[in-house]
Amino acid sequence: MSRICAEKLVSLYGRYRDYVTRHPGAAAQAESAVRTLSYLIAGRFSDSHELSELVYSASNLLVLLNDGILRKGLSRTLPVSLSQQRLLTWLSVLEYVEVFTEMGATKLWGEAGRWLVIVLIQIAKAILRLLLLFWYKSGIQTSPPIIPLDRDSELYNNDQDGQEVEEDATFIGQRSGRVMRPLGSAPSLHARLWGVPNRERKRRHQVEELQFSPTPLGLQETIAESLYISRPLVHLACLGLCGRRSWKPWLISGLLEITSFSLLSDTTKPLNRREKAEMRRRAFLLLYYLLRSPFYDRYSETKILFLLRFLADYVPGVGLVARPLMEYLPIWQKIYFYNWG
Repeated sequence: MSRICAEKLVSLYGRYRDYVTRHPGAAAQAESAVRTLSYLIAGRFSDSHELSELVYSASNLLVLLNDGILRKGLSRTLPVSLSQQRLLTWLSVLEYVEVFTEMGATKLWGEAGRWLVIVLIQIAKAILRLLLLFWYKSGIQTSPPIIPLDRDSELYNNDQDGQEVEEDATFIGQRSGRVMRPLGSAPSLHARLWGVPNRERKRRHQVEELQFSPTPLGLQETIAESLYISRPLVHLACLGLCGRRSWKPWLISGLLEITSFSLLSDTTKPLNRREKAEMRRRAFLLLYYLLRSPFYDRYSETKILFLLRFLADYVPGVGLVARPLMEYLPIWQKIYFYNWG
């Protein structure tokens, strides 16, 4: 019986894989529909936040699955070994389901079960990230670990791979180095494309792919990334020792994160585009310390709620966003992975 079920699942997955490969646009629409559904569910009924987070996690997992299928169909696998790809996949899955797992553990087992799940997830994430850092030399690690596929660009390039059209006949200026089409090779006006010629576009795409290789880290950068990876575990240990109302976990966590960011910012090595985007994300996340307890409870809460209430009452249209945000802030505060993950 189990063998028959396994064969049916394999057959069903094969048909789904073929469908996604042939209809990537429909797959993208399904992903967007699931994600939109998660926003519509939130706040509609009791337990709606848990259900909304479940649907949101499912949409992220669906994107991860479909991207993997499309990468295989386009022969554009990740530029890493199979074992590293598996680690990245597991790390991505943990990041996508951590909030829902925390909510579910709270519902099922209370506060003790919630904190146990939080500790286990953070330990697992730290182990995976340290393996990627020291064993696979993955450099500055991004979030999410597997960047979603740029489907418009990838599918366009794939469509052009087997087509040798006249617009590829180009002329490169000896002085300027510009790539131009000779007038004789231009298509009719209604079919003319005014973008970069295909060969030049492919060359730029290949250069960008090469730039995504991780930047080798020296001793300073490795220490900085290790501090960033270990920061959640240090914070949890401080919470257990000092209590949630103490300032020590907040201060130590902030000190570790600022030190890591400063050491990485001082590096003279050129970072690739994804690593620069990750550094900007980490700089923005430093603002989260204004929303993290105990600073939020003692200083930020009254000021933020006053500002939101003022905007909702006196600025037309802002109330549609500000009032739900005021209602959601207490819930956001209670979820560890929302503000500390």
